[in-house]
Amino acid sequence: MMLIGLIVVLIAGGVIAWAAESRRAGTARWIALAAVVFDGGWLGWAGATGFGNSLGSRWLATVSYPWIPMFRISFELSLDGLSLVMLALTFFLGAIAVLVSWREITERVGFYFFNLLLTLAGVTGVFLATDLFLFYFFWELMLVPMYLLIAIWGHENRRYASFKFFLFTQLGGLLMLVAILGLVFFSGVHSFSYEKLLDTKLDPRTAMLLMLGFFVAFAIKLPAIPLHTWLPDAHTEAPTAASVILAGLLLKTGAYGLLRFVLPLFPYAAREFAPVAMTIGVIGILYGAVLAFAQTDLKRMVAYTSVSHMGFVLLGAFAFTAMAYRGVVMQMLCHGLSTGALFVLAGVLQERLHTRDLRRMGGLWAATPRLGAVALFFVLASLGLPGLGNFVAEFLVLAGSFRANPIATSLATIGFVLATVYALALMQRAFFGARAATDSIADLSPREWLIFGAMMAGLIYLGLFPDGVFRLLEHVVRAKSML
Repeated sequence: MMLIGLIVVLIAGGVIAWAAESRRAGTARWIALAAVVFDGGWLGWAGATGFGNSLGSRWLATVSYPWIPMFRISFELSLDGLSLVMLALTFFLGAIAVLVSWREITERVGFYFFNLLLTLAGVTGVFLATDLFLFYFFWELMLVPMYLLIAIWGHENRRYASFKFFLFTQLGGLLMLVAILGLVFFSGVHSFSYEKLLDTKLDPRTAMLLMLGFFVAFAIKLPAIPLHTWLPDAHTEAPTAASVILAGLLLKTGAYGLLRFVLPLFPYAAREFAPVAMTIGVIGILYGAVLAFAQTDLKRMVAYTSVSHMGFVLLGAFAFTAMAYRGVVMQMLCHGLSTGALFVLAGVLQERLHTRDLRRMGGLWAATPRLGAVALFFVLASLGLPGLGNFVAEFLVLAGSFRANPIATSLATIGFVLATVYALALMQRAFFGARAATDSIADLSPREWLIFGAMMAGLIYLGLFPDGVFRLLEHVVRAKSML
């Protein structure tokens, strides 16, 4: 019941926060924070007690109830090491998103937090669902509230960005639904259960077509080249918290889909497609890095770094090695923290300077030394500084992928060099050089220290003690369908 409870708490918290708005807006903030923190604490407590199960078993917790028996659709949720670490990231970044919104959102506060928590509920369902129809349901559940977060509380061109986000994601979702129905029909199982669909025999051509349906849907959300064009617009126009959730979690649902569904359900088709997927990943690494350097809008720059970093996920996922798999999961976690923090940084600077234009910044270190030091930390994390989690992730991806595709992996290493260029360019344009503004600027507040400090601690811990995550993934990476 805990798995259902995690979703129910978020939905109920959102409804209560919306209802509480009529009395006092501040109450809605505290209710939203309490709901996310409660879920995180509940997950942590259950993990500490072992879920009443052994970490060496396939699933740590499962629950299944008939939902639409006529079509053999069940409300089936399951938790393993992979979904556990992704849920931990979900509730951590969910709390960060609520704190980021504390002062930024002043209109329709209750409805805002309703949509924020509903998005988190959809993400939680995606990471738990093991009935493919239920997975699609939660996949679509994420779409509408995130669309509203951008369309209502976004910046100048929010209507265009939110509509573009909706169209791309909806197209991918519908394509995935067709692939799900095709898999259920052609497998002969006539069930949407993940466990029953594993190891089914399909005609190679059919398997390839169905695999591509899943792959395109997940590649749009990842995003992979050339299906990435919605991302810079959505990030640029979204409110800060929505950018954190978008970069830290929604992009990870695409990566999760590759690891959970594409590779295990279509192992032979995925291996055949691997050279193409890895090539797309390398192109994304290099293209995203070059485009990031060319941007003058800070949020748009960080958005293109996401395209680059998520290319490592695509590269490692299709390497079919345990080392690369561990690196992919670590990249998902560390990218969520480091890039999420950079979007928070962009929001902090926009609040103080009323601009995201790097050409109108410059010389900020002298006025805000603590903010500059925090920015430098996350910039160094983004470029893969040893000792931080991003370095562990990208090193494992490259080392694990080299055996599978030496040429693609060698080209991907150029991404390290390009990351250094755009990361240091960000620091130079925003914090050094001549002062572009003469107004006094406040340094970090205690609330901002709490946000950045928590994300810094997470990256340091993952960089120095990654084995905790690897132990949770041990059974997953040993599965035959994965490697």
